[in-house]
This record gives sequence, structure tokens and C-alpha cells, in this order.
Amino acid sequence: MKIFISADMEGISGVATNQQLKTNSEYQRFRKLMTQDVNAAIEGAFFGGATEVVVADGHGNMSNILIEDLDPRARLICGNNRVMCQLEGLDDSFDGIMFVGHHGRENGSERTVISHSLAGICVNEIKINGHIVGETEMNALVAGYYNVPAILITGDDAYVKEVQKTLPDIEAAVVKRGIDRFAAELLHPVKAQELIKEKAERAVKKAKDIPPLKVEGPVTFEIEFKGPNQALMTTTLPTVKLIGPRTITFTCDDIVTAYKHMWGCVIIAMTATNGVLGSVNA
Repeated sequence: MKIFISADMEGISGVATNQQLKTNSEYQRFRKLMTQDVNAAIEGAFFGGATEVVVADGHGNMSNILIEDLDPRARLICGNNRVMCQLEGLDDSFDGIMFVGHHGRENGSERTVISHSLAGICVNEIKINGHIVGETEMNALVAGYYNVPAILITGDDAYVKEVQKTLPDIEAAVVKRGIDRFAAELLHPVKAQELIKEKAERAVKKAKDIPPLKVEGPVTFEIEFKGPNQALMTTTLPTVKLIGPRTITFTCDDIVTAYKHMWGCVIIAMTATNGVLGSVNA
């Protein structure tokens, strides 16, 4: 049985503030905790019957997990030039996907810790066929295209509650209680990782009984950005239509094509935040 792990950082054990995720001495501590949470999921997956595990580092520059400390039974996808963002490497050979250390969407609960939708610098809200989605739901739909069920999430309680509205059968390890966007009541990492391991084992054992989350094509994305400059520059792609000062839409034949299209738009929007040629000396 082959398991894919998409790992983020905001929802790992111990994290409560954005400063802990930035490049400083605090960040180095939390890289270790991220690696330990992922290791707990890997160990639980193998206990549950997995024979192969692939981990995709999906936070920030996507190069956070300490490879030297990672469970040697797993392979790591690292680095940020990826066509499929947090899902690079996923295909129909996998039997389940886990979301370790993920978080709630930008406009979700006021208690979700460090909430945002894929790129906090530019994205305010994402809709797929009219339904608001966070990263986990969006990624689960892509996994569903490959008939891969979403089987585990780990993070704060508000995030778990948010995701379970769409994915009621998913296993969940609640490693913190959200108090505010930048405050949380935390489990000790040892306790949190014990819980992640337990839930991961259970998730793999029941993976065949969890239906993949699917969406039939055509698939329409609607993305609301934080600035009109970000939205406007995405219309350099002729398939993208501006439907408001900060909102765009586009339609693709299937969710995988639409996901790639979304990621391309987000890359453009991030670049356009302070002017696309602002850092070019030419």
C-alpha cells in the first residue's frame, strides 16, 4: 500500500505564531518539530500496512523538512519549482493521501491558527464550482481525480471541524486548540506525535473504505485576490477573466488542469504584489 503525505507547517505540533515559521532561530526549532510530526505519520502509516511512503514538503519554499532526520523508509519531494505545488509526485499509484500540519482557509473560523488560502500574501478566497475551499479540500479533489482518498489530517481543532464538513470520513489528529489566528493551546509534541501515529495507523487500515472526493468536469475556479494589481496581472493568461476589481475566474476540462491553472495564476499574483519587474535590474 502506497501513501502520499502532503506536509505543511502551520498545523504542526507546537506552532502558534507566524514568527515561528520565518527564517530565524525559532524557525530551526520548528523545522525539527515538523520533521517529527511527519515521522509520526510515516511510522503510523507503516504500522497500518503501508509499504511505501512519499512525502511532499509543502510549506513556504517547500524545503523545510530535515532530510537527515526523516524516517529513512520514506522519500522526500523538496524544492519549490513544481507544476503541482503541494501535490507534486501524486498519481494513481497511491492508495491514500495524508495532510500533516495543514491549516484552515483565509475566511474560515476566527480561531483557526495562521489561517490562509495557499498564498497569504495574495489570495483571499478560492471557490471551485461555486463552493469555497481551503487547501485541504482543494488538494483532496485533485487526489480524487486519481481515485486517491484523503485519509488523515493533523492540525488545530477549528481546521479539523472545517475540513470534516466536506470530508466526514477522514481521520483527524487534533494537536492544538485554536484561540486566535496567532494563539493556541498546545499539546506537548510527544503527546501530539503519539496521537498522529495512532490516527495515521487507523487511517491506513480504513483507507479502502474512504471514498475519494471527486468533482466532475468542467471545473470553474473563482479566485479573489487581496489587491486589484494581483488580479489584473493574471489576465495575461487569455483564459482568465476579470469579474471584479480583485476577482478572476476560469474554466478547465478537469480538476488537475484547473489546479495547474490556479497555481499559475497564484504565481503571477505573488510576483505582481510589488510590481512584476520591481526586482529586475535591467
